[in-house]
Amino acid sequence: MTRTDDHKTDDTGPSGYAAARLHLLNEGARSGPPRRTALAGLTDDWLTGLFTAAAPTAKGISLVAVGGYGRGELSPRSDLDLVLLHDGSDPAAVAALADRLWYPVWDLGISLDHSVRTPAEARKTAGEDLKVQLGLLDARHLAGDLGLTAGLRTAILADWRNQAPKRLPELQELCAERAERHGELRFLLEPDLKEARGGLRDVTALRAVAASWLADAPREGLADARRRLLDARDALHLVTGRATDRLALQEQDQVAAELGLLDADTLLRQVYEAARVISYAGDVTWREVNRVLRARAVRPRLRAMLGGGKPVAERSPLAEGVVEQDGEAVLARTARPERDPVLPLRAAAAAAQAALPLSPHAVRRMAATARPLPTPWPAEAREQLITLLGSGRPTVDVWEALEAEGLISRLLPDWERVRCRPQRNAVHLWTVDRHLIETAVRASALTRRVSRPDLLLVAALLHDIGKGWPGDHSVAGEIIAKDVAARLGFDRADVTVLATLVRHHLLLVETATRRDLDDPATVRAVADAVGSESTLELLHALTEADALATGPAAWSTWRGSLVSDLVRRVCAVLAGEHPGTEPEPAAPTAEEERLAIEAHRTGGPVLALRAQAEPGPPEESAEAGEPLGVELVIAVPDQPGVLPALAGVLALHRLTVRTGGLRTLRLPDDVDDDGSVLLLDWRVAAEYGSLPQASRLRADLVRALDGSLDIMSRLAERDAAYPRRRGRAAPPPRVTVAPAASRHATVIEVRAQDAPGLLFRIGTALDKAAIRVRSMHASTLGANAVDAFYVTSGTGAPLPPEDATATARVLEEALRA
Repeated sequence: MTRTDDHKTDDTGPSGYAAARLHLLNEGARSGPPRRTALAGLTDDWLTGLFTAAAPTAKGISLVAVGGYGRGELSPRSDLDLVLLHDGSDPAAVAALADRLWYPVWDLGISLDHSVRTPAEARKTAGEDLKVQLGLLDARHLAGDLGLTAGLRTAILADWRNQAPKRLPELQELCAERAERHGELRFLLEPDLKEARGGLRDVTALRAVAASWLADAPREGLADARRRLLDARDALHLVTGRATDRLALQEQDQVAAELGLLDADTLLRQVYEAARVISYAGDVTWREVNRVLRARAVRPRLRAMLGGGKPVAERSPLAEGVVEQDGEAVLARTARPERDPVLPLRAAAAAAQAALPLSPHAVRRMAATARPLPTPWPAEAREQLITLLGSGRPTVDVWEALEAEGLISRLLPDWERVRCRPQRNAVHLWTVDRHLIETAVRASALTRRVSRPDLLLVAALLHDIGKGWPGDHSVAGEIIAKDVAARLGFDRADVTVLATLVRHHLLLVETATRRDLDDPATVRAVADAVGSESTLELLHALTEADALATGPAAWSTWRGSLVSDLVRRVCAVLAGEHPGTEPEPAAPTAEEERLAIEAHRTGGPVLALRAQAEPGPPEESAEAGEPLGVELVIAVPDQPGVLPALAGVLALHRLTVRTGGLRTLRLPDDVDDDGSVLLLDWRVAAEYGSLPQASRLRADLVRALDGSLDIMSRLAERDAAYPRRRGRAAPPPRVTVAPAASRHATVIEVRAQDAPGLLFRIGTALDKAAIRVRSMHASTLGANAVDAFYVTSGTGAPLPPEDATATARVLEEALRA
């Protein structure tokens, strides 16, 4: 490396180098990588001059730069990492040379990390000290015996590659310990640019992994992220005049000005974006390292078992177009992202539900080829987003994978304003975007408390979306939430609820902690703002999720009790104004009546599978909300066991129930004065693959009703043969009795994680308890099942309160088993 002529020194002494160095650092025209390179070149020339003057004819000795200086880059206050390498033939001459090299550096006040070693000693020390080995991986010759330096570099690289199976796990553990001590760079208000997770040390670790030839980091954006952090550190050194890596609050405005940025928030956002890229690259790289090491450990045994043949990677289906392979969610061989705009969301939801990382190769392919979703979104896309948001902790990593390739901003353009946006509030642990995802994670654990978990999860994602705009973020967020919810395909009523939740997401906690709850005007004001009990239920859960996602200081037992007290008072006001009433049963359509008459005539089930109707005009489809899957209408003579039989048959055929209704239909008087038929109108979708033929479904349903098809055994056999991957731990099911919901039946509400056979287990438990299901309203919202069963005793009367409570408890225990 050669410095430019305008920085030549008159001599090799400290004063000449110091003057040239000062001139370079004060030169405004050069900054960033050019200045770091020029400073390294200037230092190279100075040290080379010192070496040549002290040992003009020295043999078997070389001066080597290592670490950051070895990479040819120096920040204004960086220390110098040097090794004086020698062959051991003249220790006295080497010691004298070392004094003539080190003292001029110390005289200038430059920090120096130095050592004097033979190649054998350097290799031995590297083998014992991982940090030394990492520094030597960047060894660069400065002066003296070039062959000596080249030999050491070759030996160190060979040692590193040979020892990689042992050293890389050590390096990963070192990175994890450092992250534990210094935290996540992209969430800290005063981050350490070097030591925090996602900082410059992690980039060095990724270079070391690449040098091992075992794995390599995703290169997209990584070099630019590293440059941004180095530029910020350079500016920090110049502003403070110290060799510091911590970006303290009081220095951020000056550092931003030095970099030509608008303000400290702009600086932090750039730093956070860089750290996000580096952190994601680290996650992907270490996952690949561990996969390769596991494969190397298993391969000899597999070869012995297979007679030397190459094992075929196992691929297990997760969803349509998505499979599991080598511990990742990847695209199926038949997947066509260019024809399937929902695939990115389906793959993300499947990965999160299975607690699997989403393959970066799959994400990159989908980002490059997937078509944009239409507006409004199709129902499946909305459902997959809700499933992703409701998957708990695995959502975070999957969301990061989508974010790394820009898919989130393409799906939700308003996300761009909150991405990596800092929050200058000591209470907040996260940036705005991560806080929104954390809120969804927290909300996923509260989905059993609400009747519309889909609205809760989307509100969690959007509640702070207005923080990217000037003014009150709740007011701005309300406007954005209306637009986003409409684009997602929610109907007009749901859009209004979501906008209300975003507008008033701080209302409960601020009122409960700052107002007199005994004042009727306080409670009335909240009731007027919320409008309904169902919205209040959602707002209560959102308030808790938001506070828990903010940080430990934002939520406590005391705050929770105050909010619950307020909710109880508001609920009483709302209930007094809007008493619940039982919905009137819908009149049967002509086709439903025809099916019912045929079922009565034949004495067996009659069914029809109807494809989804063509969507109406745009102005109608957004309000109606198109159904998901195909419609399955079944008429069957009223008899015990219909619900578990049908639910079990659907589970055997891997059909997911999205919505489901069951009601008793009286036959026309001219057919049978006393006859009744059960009518089931369900919306179903194939878990993956295509739908079965209606004739097969009917044949299996007939067998299930007459007892010749043992559904429970068949489901158990299938689960044993193809065990489902255990993903994240879902919240436990919750079964409650809705008070005063109906005069003619007892209403039992079930909120649980949707799973194959869930309705079968519910129906079986109710059947065993001799409970008659008068009507049913089942729905699947994302990964959550929210089902209401209107049940009676065998005589057709509502259950006594104690029996209803006992039934709910038995059903909850059956679902927990």
